[in-house]
Amino acid sequence: MSELRLTALTLPTAAVGPTNPLPPLFSGADLHQVADASEADEEMRHNIAYGRVPSVMPYLMQDGYTRERAPADHLVAVLENATLKATFLLGAGGRLWSLIHKPTGRELLFRNPVFQPANLALRGAWLAGGVEWNIATIGHTPTTCEPLHAARVTRPDGTPVLRMWEYERIRGVVFQIDAYLPDDSQVLLVHIRITNPRDTTVPMYWWSNIAVPEAPDVRVLAPADAAWQFSYDRRVRHIDLPQPDGTDLTRTTHARDAADYFFDIPDDRRRWITALDASGRGLAQASTQRLRGRKLFLWGQGEGGRHWQDWLSEPGHGYLEIQAGLARTQLEHLPMPAGAHWSWIEAYGLLEADPTAVHSDDWTTAREAAHHSLDTLIPQSVLDAELADAAHWVDQQPDEILQAGSGWGALEHHRRTRTGQTPPSTPGTPFPDSTLGPDQQPWLDLLDHGHLVPADPHQAPTSYQTDPAWQEPLQAADGWLPHLHLGVLHAHAGHLEDARKAWQRSIEHRPTAWAWRNLAALADHTGNPTEATHAYRQALHLAPDLLPLTLEAATVLLRAGHPHEVLSLLAALPAARRTLGRARWAEARAALDTGDTERCGRLLHEGIELADIREGEASLHELWFAHQHATNTTEPALPLPRAYDFRMLATS
Repeated sequence: MSELRLTALTLPTAAVGPTNPLPPLFSGADLHQVADASEADEEMRHNIAYGRVPSVMPYLMQDGYTRERAPADHLVAVLENATLKATFLLGAGGRLWSLIHKPTGRELLFRNPVFQPANLALRGAWLAGGVEWNIATIGHTPTTCEPLHAARVTRPDGTPVLRMWEYERIRGVVFQIDAYLPDDSQVLLVHIRITNPRDTTVPMYWWSNIAVPEAPDVRVLAPADAAWQFSYDRRVRHIDLPQPDGTDLTRTTHARDAADYFFDIPDDRRRWITALDASGRGLAQASTQRLRGRKLFLWGQGEGGRHWQDWLSEPGHGYLEIQAGLARTQLEHLPMPAGAHWSWIEAYGLLEADPTAVHSDDWTTAREAAHHSLDTLIPQSVLDAELADAAHWVDQQPDEILQAGSGWGALEHHRRTRTGQTPPSTPGTPFPDSTLGPDQQPWLDLLDHGHLVPADPHQAPTSYQTDPAWQEPLQAADGWLPHLHLGVLHAHAGHLEDARKAWQRSIEHRPTAWAWRNLAALADHTGNPTEATHAYRQALHLAPDLLPLTLEAATVLLRAGHPHEVLSLLAALPAARRTLGRARWAEARAALDTGDTERCGRLLHEGIELADIREGEASLHELWFAHQHATNTTEPALPLPRAYDFRMLATS
């Protein structure tokens, strides 16, 4: 019998930590900007340019984690039948953490042995492993390290369903994930629906990111004869499969550099992807036709790529990703019409194929062998029937709430109800008032009373809005806080002069570190270092103990050519904070810029660990080479230590 239960999973854990209170006005969006899409067709070029966001706002950054781990319990939901056991990490975006094939005892996913946040998501904190559900905009989703609403639902045939849902704030849509294991099913079935309750078209994005173990005998197969390659040179190339340059890219341990490969699947072919070992066995993912794209991501065998794998997990736990998305590539958004519902079914299970065929040098033979075995495992007609059947229970009211998500859906329900708009909640995805909390309270006050309750100006606001629907009620209010929020709305909309004026008016009402900091970020964004440094000094005077502000200001002061001021700023920090990685990096960089190569070298030798180093960030290796250049003018530079090598492209 199929069952659904809650339990605890104990993992060595580095906590996500406190949210950064400084709004990421001009940062936090995905770094994968396309520099050259000349080889793409017109549709793809349009979708690449469409729907880009200036930042991850209204979400705040999650960058308060470290590399220190301790055992911790995580709430998980387990779906199980005679064939499969699926474990979902409810506190981390509902991620499918593990999928075990019970007859063989085989783990089909890359199951990370640790819970270690790293800076790869839109909001910073991200976990490697399992299946991640990504929505809204390019990059790892804003909810990837957040709890979703979760409930138990029972299908008409008695099958238990794990339902997870949330209101997504960037696009203003609701997404719903229904996972279930019928008694005799050989695959985990996942029904996903996105609902656009708005009266306007919104850009939409979805990718299910699936991590599987990487090994020399593993081959990735998909029903395509060509792919779109996107690497860290930011160029889109159309290449033949499987060996465009003599290296078989479907065998990821042969690749030197990290890269994305989006399979160019003809419209008349079934949608699937798999990673099979030497025995012809491995995870397969298939879907109904709406989930059009398939992707292979690999870290590469360069020193930086291997280091990233260890950084995200533990040594010896390499993985690759096979992914599935709405568009042909992960570089695109699609227009989702007003009031639309988009649904599809995904299937996950153990594929067993003829090993000689799937590892054949003949690509057509290999992919057709995998396709044939997939049709045996789960015919397309079954997935199509599941999608049609889901329409009868997708709006069914939950039997039992298992976990509460955020209060933003409840707040939006209030706002829309007041204005006569369609609310985001349905019987199947309720957003009860019980989920409203301190982050939503100021906005409820604004709706109910027409003003924001005066807040402590020494405390940073805990939430912001970027939906233009909030502009009118904010304009009707007065005081430092409404003007602060109006500036954020204007900045997100690209109205930078209006943002500047709003923050200046906020300061006229009451000088706060928050308005000064926003003015500083705006000046830095628009290329005015003199104004930026002045505003950061004002902000630091009002909030000298806020570490994120100190570190952000130090970065700008360094770029503006004030390294001595940075050293003084860091010297004023408590000793424990001076040992943090970002503070040590700023000290080393400032020391080098003042000519104190000995101090910089000592810090590099002792070790600088950036817990939140960003994918593609060059801070560590550039500092190392700059110090080498400054001290070894006649001798060859020392090799870059592995601890500082996070380069995505291997070097000769």
